[in-house]
Amino acid sequence: MTARTSDIEKAAGVLRAGGLVALPTETVYGLGANAEDPAAVSRIFQVKGRPPSHPLIVHISGAEHLDDWVQEVPATARLLAERFWPGPLTLVLRRGRRVPLEATGGLETVAVRVPDHPVALALLSAFGGGVTAPSANRFGSVSPTTADDVRAELGDAVGFVLDGGPCKVGVESTIVDATGEIPTILRPGGATREDLEAVLGCPLAVPATSHIRVPGQHPSHYAPSARVVLVEPEKVVDEARLAQEQGHQVGVLLPPSLADTPVKAHAVVGVPASLADYARELYGFLRELDQRGCDLIVASLPVEEGLGLAIANRLRRAAGPRPTA
Repeated sequence: MTARTSDIEKAAGVLRAGGLVALPTETVYGLGANAEDPAAVSRIFQVKGRPPSHPLIVHISGAEHLDDWVQEVPATARLLAERFWPGPLTLVLRRGRRVPLEATGGLETVAVRVPDHPVALALLSAFGGGVTAPSANRFGSVSPTTADDVRAELGDAVGFVLDGGPCKVGVESTIVDATGEIPTILRPGGATREDLEAVLGCPLAVPATSHIRVPGQHPSHYAPSARVVLVEPEKVVDEARLAQEQGHQVGVLLPPSLADTPVKAHAVVGVPASLADYARELYGFLRELDQRGCDLIVASLPVEEGLGLAIANRLRRAAGPRPTA
């Protein structure tokens, strides 16, 4: 579905008035606000239930506007922007004066990207500024990849929902710290490590922790209501059977290697052999298993190459420790 020009103009008007707009990107749907309006940015945190120390990503309409939002752009960052924007890559750089601290979690760095979606780009162009836009869901829960996901989760807390159809990538952008001489991947995502390394001509580290806070670092994130248990692929069927016998309503993300294997479970979803297809459908699978009444999901990690690294990252966060009351 393609948003009408009138819808885009209406959404731009909501942003100018300090309201919130849900917008499609190639990764997931974002909950957008005027990046230069501290009150509007703070409203995002209120609606999501997001800790104010958790930074947001500023979305801009083109790489040519990057200098408007950051203090300086190192040569490596310029190269990555030229090669990967529009696209699922976020660059962390020194904050420019246009960016309020409310958008950066109090940090002197800011995360910036150009989304690869015609509706998002049309909105950014019509609005004429930057838009802070984390995923349009409650903090820590499964990210939305359709407009219906947004409506089901946030309801009328959003001023306007722009429907741009299903997201084609399905997992969030890769976040790269480009403030130093050697870039570092802070969150794996839609731009693969291999593609980034091919452009830069050097290996990139993916540290487990970083002194720079970025989206997706919370121990429990991208999580469905059901508890997620990760096991080796060959143990998925036995783990599901045991949990089902213990009284759980078990959902299974069945790896391709076991596609023809009978499974004793409440609900079974076959994982696509293509990592691109799996990434695009992952959040939909988790939502489906929640909707089918599962209280426990058994899954395994894919090979951590290409988009498999991003998928594995999301599944580990989904299986992370849940907050206690």
